[in-house]
Amino acid sequence: MSKERTRDTKRAVRTFYRYSESFKAQVIAESSISAVCRKYDIKGADTVQKWIKKSGRTELLNKVIRVMMRSEDDKIKQLEAEVKRLKIALADAVLAKDALETLVEIVDEEYQTDVKKNLGRGLFPDDRYADSSFRQRYPILQH
Repeated sequence: MSKERTRDTKRAVRTFYRYSESFKAQVIAESSISAVCRKYDIKGADTVQKWIKKSGRTELLNKVIRVMMRSEDDKIKQLEAEVKRLKIALADAVLAKDALETLVEIVDEEYQTDVKKNLGRGLFPDDRYADSSFRQRYPILQH
């Protein structure tokens, strides 16, 4: 015996409200957002805040005041200084890399060679570092 499941096909009906411009102006002229929302049964304070922003009366919006301890403020300034220092160091490293790449290109053109390809050849003329463990650790230096 099998049971059949029935789905509830009823959907919640959502009501949308359209407010006139004169009503919006009247609401904005009144005192507090929360009081206006209760008085006119406006769902969500965000609705009234959008009206206030559109009308350009942002002085009516709630203001956020941030209170911090001096140690928190000092820590933020220290971190901002560290970020600035690191950005400068990164810029210097990028410039140095670009300069070295340009130098390698110039050497390649002047001496008709490929410096990157030949890197490591002739570094150890007496071949005292020829053991296999050294070559495994430093494959770029292999002949």
